[in-house]
Amino acid sequence: MSKNSSAYGQAAGDTDFRKKYDLDEYAAKARDREEAEKEERKARWEAKMAGKKYYKPLEGHETLTTARSGHQDFSKLVGTTMLVPAGAGVGKRGRGAGIYCEACDLTFKDNLQWIEHTNSMQHQRNTGHTGEVRKATAEEVHQRIEQLWERLQERKREQVVSLQERLEVRRVEDEKEREEKRRKRKEVEERKRLEKEEALKAKTNYGEDVRIEGEHDEDDMMAAMGFTGFGVPKK
Repeated sequence: MSKNSSAYGQAAGDTDFRKKYDLDEYAAKARDREEAEKEERKARWEAKMAGKKYYKPLEGHETLTTARSGHQDFSKLVGTTMLVPAGAGVGKRGRGAGIYCEACDLTFKDNLQWIEHTNSMQHQRNTGHTGEVRKATAEEVHQRIEQLWERLQERKREQVVSLQERLEVRRVEDEKEREEKRRKRKEVEERKRLEKEEALKAKTNYGEDVRIEGEHDEDDMMAAMGFTGFGVPKK
């Protein structure tokens, strides 16, 4: 058996397992890519000379721009740690630490930049939208008005129910406040009554000479100021 033949009787080589590429096909792809890049550079230069901003040209399969239906929850990113390789993103280009836009290959550091980017024409073109909004017909406008009117009526009905509930809660709170005031007033009256009873009991046991705390404060103040009384002078 020959050294170059295999067990199946076919010629074998050291590189037969490698994939065969069509050089002409890849050369054509390279030429097409170079032509597209050349056209893009020319369009960018013309837009710059005209004082305009360059946007990706439409290819014909784009759809009209509509309102965003998805919800981006930025609160889940608070307090989190993101590991990225060194040099993964230079500036905004590429994936880095922050909010990443896969369609435009850009990373933004805060949600305000992200919102502004999603509303930009660059993002609209990269996501397959024309950047133009379809004009609504008269019938659609009437339907929208009816929906808003129904929503307003539902809110009013909810407010009536919630108003009754709020009034009931307020009534209960007022009743609690009045009950608390009555309790404190009774405590003050009970304390004064006990103090008066203690004073009377002390006078009964020790006579009129006993001095009750706070009983003669006014007389002591008048004596300290030199007043003996405010009697009417005799004529």
